[in-house]
Amino acid sequence: MNERIPLLALREVSRYFGAVEALVDVDLEVHAHEVVALVGDNGAGKSTLAKVIAGVLAPSTGQVEIGGEPVSVSSPSVANHLGVASVFQDLAVCENLDVTANVFLGQELRSRGGMLHDGEMETETRRLLDHLTVRIPSVRTPLRHLSAGQRQAVAIARTLIGSPRIVVLDEPTAALSVAQTAEVLTHIERLRELGLGVILISHNLNDVRAVADRVEVLRHGRNNGSFPGSEPHETILAAITGAI
Repeated sequence: MNERIPLLALREVSRYFGAVEALVDVDLEVHAHEVVALVGDNGAGKSTLAKVIAGVLAPSTGQVEIGGEPVSVSSPSVANHLGVASVFQDLAVCENLDVTANVFLGQELRSRGGMLHDGEMETETRRLLDHLTVRIPSVRTPLRHLSAGQRQAVAIARTLIGSPRIVVLDEPTAALSVAQTAEVLTHIERLRELGLGVILISHNLNDVRAVADRVEVLRHGRNNGSFPGSEPHETILAAITGAI
C-alpha cells in the first residue's frame, strides 16, 4: 500500500444528537507506523469520534475512508472486518475466564463439529503476547488474578485477532500505576512497530508525549490544532483550553 495514503481518514465528519453538535467538520488522518494522540477537555468529542471510527455511532455528515477508499462503518463488526479494532475504558473482559478465553472472546476457533481448538488458541495467545512483549505467567491464568496493567495488555492483545490495521485505545493508562503505565506504553509502541496505525485517547500529556508521533486537539467538537508529539505541554494545553 502507498505509504502516503492514510490507513484511516475522516473528512469533515459531524455527529449531532438532536440539537447538540458533538462533532463538527472534524478531519483526522492516521498512517501506518504512527501513533496519533487525540486530546481535549471533557466533552470535546474524543469519545464520540472514537465511537464513529469503531462503528458504534454513524456520522451525521462527512466521510470515513480506509486505505483511501470511502467506507460505511455501520457497526463494530463492520469496523472489525475493515481492519479497525478498539479497546474502550470498560475493557469488556471476563474476570472469571483465563487469558486465552478473553483474547478469543467471541472469536473462538472451532472445528466443523463445534469443538474448541484449545491448543491452537493457547499457541496464538502466547504469540500475540510475545509480539507485544507482555509478561504474564500463564495464558491459563484467570483475569481476576492479573494486575490492572496486565488486563489492559490482554485487551490490547485481543485487538490483534484478525490482523487489524488500525487500533483505537480509549484512555488505556487511566487508573494504572506508574509501572503499569510504562508497560502499556511499551505495548503501544510495539503496535506502531508492527505497522499499525494507533489512535490514543488520553488526558495524560506525559503519556502522550512519551509515545505519540502527532497530537490532534479537539475543542467543542472541532479540530483545534495539530502538533508533533514532541510539542511542549504548554502549547497543547493552550489549544485544549482555547487560548490559541
